[in-house]
Amino acid sequence: MQIESYLFFGGNCEEALKFYAQALGGRIVDLHRYAGTPMDNADLPAHWRDKVMHATFEADGARFMASDAMPGQPAPHHSGFSMSVNLPKDKARAKQLFEALGAGGAVTMPFAPTFWGAHFGMLKDRYGVPWMVNCDDSA
Repeated sequence: MQIESYLFFGGNCEEALKFYAQALGGRIVDLHRYAGTPMDNADLPAHWRDKVMHATFEADGARFMASDAMPGQPAPHHSGFSMSVNLPKDKARAKQLFEALGAGGAVTMPFAPTFWGAHFGMLKDRYGVPWMVNCDDSA
């Protein structure tokens, strides 16, 4: 079994995935648009045809899925969870990922040593998605 995160965006999913590809060194491995699907009918606004109906993103063997929310729905608010990245024994890379994800966003807890023997930080990226970056120095 796998349990994977699925992020919803309000029309900027593809932009966000390209940002994550650059920040995390990953790639979009699958992307389907609303155009050409059963939802591509008279009710679908023309400007929504090129939006992301479903996508899969991968970086270093980890993955999550994402899409633009259905047209007419309110923009999603990312709360009650955090995307979490753990890089055992690679503090330099963890700090680099933290800074890359935080570009244009807001740091909620600076990346710094912790009482549990790791380096850890929290942020909201430019798309409002909360992230935690952890480097367990003793792993």
